[in-house]
Amino acid sequence: MRMEKEFDVAKPRAEAAALLADDGVLCDLFPDTQTEIVARKGSRKTIASHYTALGREGVATFHFDYEPSGDVRFEKVCDGRVWRELHGAVTLVEGKKDKAKTRVRIELEGRTKALVPEFTIRGPMQDQLEQMAKALRRRLGAKA
Repeated sequence: MRMEKEFDVAKPRAEAAALLADDGVLCDLFPDTQTEIVARKGSRKTIASHYTALGREGVATFHFDYEPSGDVRFEKVCDGRVWRELHGAVTLVEGKKDKAKTRVRIELEGRTKALVPEFTIRGPMQDQLEQMAKALRRRLGAKA
C-alpha cells in the first residue's frame, strides 16, 4: 500500500529543510500522542510515540534519517501485530519558477502482516498522512 500527499510552502528550500530538522517539528508529526526523541546517532533520530488504540496502550518507534539534502527518510520498527514493514519520506523540491517556494511531498509505503487485510488499515493510514501534512503545513508555513 502506498500513499502520498504534496503541498507548497512559501519558503526557500534551505529554510524549509532547516525547519524540518527541528525536533519540535518531528514530534508534531504525531499529534494527539506523547512523542519523544529517545535516541540520536549521527543523522538519525529515533522517536517513541505513545498511543492508545482499541483501549490498549502501545508505543510506536520510528527511525528518522536526515539526508544531507535536507530530505528525511523514516521507518517504523514493526514489532506489533499490524505492520510487516512501513517506511516513508519527506522530500523538498525547490520551486522551478519561484525559488522562494518549496514543494513538500510526504510518502508512506507499507505492507501489513498476513492476517491483517490492507483495507482495514487504509483509513487510519490516510488519517496519519493527513495529520502529518497538517503539522508540516503549520510548522513550515504553507501558502494559502
